[in-house]
Amino acid sequence: MVHSPVLAVPRDGRQSDMALALQRGVGRLFRARGHAIVTELVLATGRRADIIALGPSGEITIVEIKSSIADFRADGKWPDYAPYCDRLYFASHAGVPQEIFPEQAGLILADAYGAEILREAPHAPLVAARRKAMTLRFAQAAAHRLHGLFDPEAGFREML
Repeated sequence: MVHSPVLAVPRDGRQSDMALALQRGVGRLFRARGHAIVTELVLATGRRADIIALGPSGEITIVEIKSSIADFRADGKWPDYAPYCDRLYFASHAGVPQEIFPEQAGLILADAYGAEILREAPHAPLVAARRKAMTLRFAQAAAHRLHGLFDPEAGFREML
């Protein structure tokens, strides 16, 4: 279990230290697999996905981070993410029992330094129009965030 590492990431107040640590470890896993990630991406439904990974072939993966049993039980919105990705995973740490996570999604075990896929997510390919919309949303969010790093006064669009 990771104990509240200090992470150099922007904080918006929504994530606990543990969730940020898991986000970092999952990001490293996907980066090592050749994927780019965007965190806290707002979908067309208004739901906010914890991590979106865009693979080398255009595959879109959503990872829902759960830092505790209570976090998992309090949040029933995860099925709403499936129509927006090719694969859906839960990511958690060793202190959360794996058996609570539904078989309809993959499972990732993570800490602040890395992650491992314990159960592959079922593949459900997106239709072309949804893939294009998600890829554009991903690209715009990434570009706006990068721009915000070198020109913070330019403004930030909350929907991205």
